[in-house]
Amino acid sequence: MEILLALGGLALCAAIWGIAIERHLYSIRRETIAVLPAGSPDIRVLHIGDIHMAPWQKRKQRFVRSLGDLKPDLVVNTGDNLGHLKAIAPVLSALKPLLEVPGVFVNGSNDYYAPVLRNPLGYLAKPSERSEGPALDTARLVGSFQAAGWKNLNNHEGALTINGVKLGFLGVDDAHDELDDLVALDDQRKKVADAQLLIGVSHAPYMRVIEAMANQDVKLLFAGHTHGGQVCIPGYGAIVTNCDLPARNAKGLSAWTFNGKSLILNVVAGLGHSIFAPVRFACRPEVRLLTLVAA
Repeated sequence: MEILLALGGLALCAAIWGIAIERHLYSIRRETIAVLPAGSPDIRVLHIGDIHMAPWQKRKQRFVRSLGDLKPDLVVNTGDNLGHLKAIAPVLSALKPLLEVPGVFVNGSNDYYAPVLRNPLGYLAKPSERSEGPALDTARLVGSFQAAGWKNLNNHEGALTINGVKLGFLGVDDAHDELDDLVALDDQRKKVADAQLLIGVSHAPYMRVIEAMANQDVKLLFAGHTHGGQVCIPGYGAIVTNCDLPARNAKGLSAWTFNGKSLILNVVAGLGHSIFAPVRFACRPEVRLLTLVAA
């Protein structure tokens, strides 16, 4: 009986921590990656994703707004900005300082459809099903990003010159909802053939996307979607990634090689969660600040 009470008390403490405390402990993870051409100046890239904003999440909105103080040279947004039918205005308001910085973006499924209640245990068996929630005003979100100058990389390429370095971008729409057009990557690559560094952007880091990007000579791939596992085991890490990416790579940097071509994958654990699963455990919400330096 005492053991059961102790286990019950431990579970209660874990629930209180994950629901009431840790999911609000927003963090900035910093990394340095040597991928730029020799002699290039550094480029500071802010990677933000999986905000899953709801109108009442004022603390999260303040944190996102404060990220402008980091003075990044480039913003990469890997999608799932929205978490509620009425979240577009709060998201755009929070992102306003970052929309003044050069940026690129792709959409996640929650930029198209509002979240729905799901059985959280279902994620242990397989990735979640295709989105079925009410349609969101995606055109307003995308249009606002583009009006600010951010490049729309949903199955599209783009190019930006940052600190004198020409960066080429290859992007795919949400792979989790099978919207990614990997065949189009060949044409995308040709349109940015003069780039000094090729960067890939995807919401969900499915293995087919990672391999396709490597085959196009992408050297650095940004992704989100996994939430870093969201509920992790202390000392062990993520249990699931909600895709076919191995759990050990649920967040942070990892190296991949396909057909003799290598890339670095950078996965952000994201800032949010579904409003129907308001918890983070052993997996603090995060953005990632990468300093790209000369190789």
